[in-house]
Amino acid sequence: MKKINYLIVFYLLVSITFLSCSDNNNNDPEPTPNPNEVTLENEINDFVWKGMNSWYNWLDNVSNLSDLKDDDKDDYYTYLNGYSSPENLFYNLCYNHISIVGEANAVDRDSWFIEDYVEQNKQFQGISLSFGFRLQAVRINDAGDVILYVRYVAPDSPADLAGIKRGDIISGIDGITLNANNYSSASANLLNETVTLSFIDEVDGELVYLEDKTITATEISEDPVYLKKVFNDINGEKVGYLVYNGFRSSYNDELNAAFEYFKNEGITELVLDLRLNGGGSVLTSAYLASMIYANAGTDNFAVLKFNSKHSNENGAYTFEDKLNVYNVDGEKTGEESINRLTTVNRLYVLTSGDTASASEMIINGLRPFIPVTLVGTETYGKNVGSITLYDSPNSDYTKQSTANTNHLVAMQPIAFQIYNKIGESDYSRGFKPDIEVVEYYYWNEILPFGDENEVVLKAALDDIRGLSGRMSLPKNAHDIALKDLSKLDQKFDKDMYINSDYFNK
Repeated sequence: MKKINYLIVFYLLVSITFLSCSDNNNNDPEPTPNPNEVTLENEINDFVWKGMNSWYNWLDNVSNLSDLKDDDKDDYYTYLNGYSSPENLFYNLCYNHISIVGEANAVDRDSWFIEDYVEQNKQFQGISLSFGFRLQAVRINDAGDVILYVRYVAPDSPADLAGIKRGDIISGIDGITLNANNYSSASANLLNETVTLSFIDEVDGELVYLEDKTITATEISEDPVYLKKVFNDINGEKVGYLVYNGFRSSYNDELNAAFEYFKNEGITELVLDLRLNGGGSVLTSAYLASMIYANAGTDNFAVLKFNSKHSNENGAYTFEDKLNVYNVDGEKTGEESINRLTTVNRLYVLTSGDTASASEMIINGLRPFIPVTLVGTETYGKNVGSITLYDSPNSDYTKQSTANTNHLVAMQPIAFQIYNKIGESDYSRGFKPDIEVVEYYYWNEILPFGDENEVVLKAALDDIRGLSGRMSLPKNAHDIALKDLSKLDQKFDKDMYINSDYFNK
């Protein structure tokens, strides 16, 4: 019994001692804040730096992306606070970005900052606020007159409903007659929601006014499979012709349906019109290649290489027998067997300066397997691709589902370079055409897509006929010059991207 009492006394003494110590700790003063400690002013800047430090393709070329940069928190925060906005920080972290150093000195022409990734994802699938046309500016004479001709009109778009069609000629915007001095500033009005266009005709060398049309942009969804057609007798060959304007995964099944049509028609030649196709989904590009050439089996179509931090992600896209079907939200909704052609042993591709990224991937990826003849003008030149980075540190910034809900900012940095089966990737400044045809020289006689006499298509068909030769130029060709309207392009018009499915393979 005494032992128990002793134990109780001992326990009480120990408890009192601990309680006394605890009370003393509670009475300690709070630590004095360091008046020199730097506070981060914008948490998004931290996301921008860390995402780029992980994934950027030219990581080793940017000293401010060194792993040592964030070792000292105060120095790191001071650096981040030195930028007026996350967007400004992003472009300054890019390696000689075109927006910082200009076209002539640019290495990175294609990384971009995303203010709202929900809207961006819609645009990736062809959903955007748009007039629904593509225009080309041309200086048509030494006097400096400038016109815009319509290259393309999306079905059921505001332009289409206004009766605008490919080949129409525009001389004025919102009452301003275009010339070499004002076309750039006047064309900026095309970024407004409503615009009035002045249409003309060219008659015996004179520009004749026709009418004005006012159109208002609306949200449209464009099917990139614009036109499929078969020419039944081109020197004894059945020639399939496809106008394909974007590698959008939500239209994989429509693309597959076009090749079902070609397969059922038994085509023996294929002309692929990519003049307006700036790229898109790498996976969809692999599906298209699989449709074109069945004899490739399941060989490698394209090989992706990431920076040294993500070399474990290096991998290949192969030719496939099945494709995934996606909805506009990028969710997989099913699978289909790919309609693969076994009767085509060469490919004609119609090209322009807007043929880029995933379109160039088709050219580069198929050349180890079949002859690919380019008709038109030099392509854009983009052998690198991007991924979307979200403020989601736990996923190494790749998952939208776990992104910071306080904002919708994301990034689309270049994250990989792409090669074909035999390691070729030397087209950063574009592919030169085998048969050069400059469409804008013929600005006053532009014909509809699929017309056998449309100048670029005709050159390809003539080559199939065995009639290759130099195209006859308009009399005033040397007075005609292309005018740049690239500022009107969507940022992603020439993108090549992979989604999170790649990392989950």
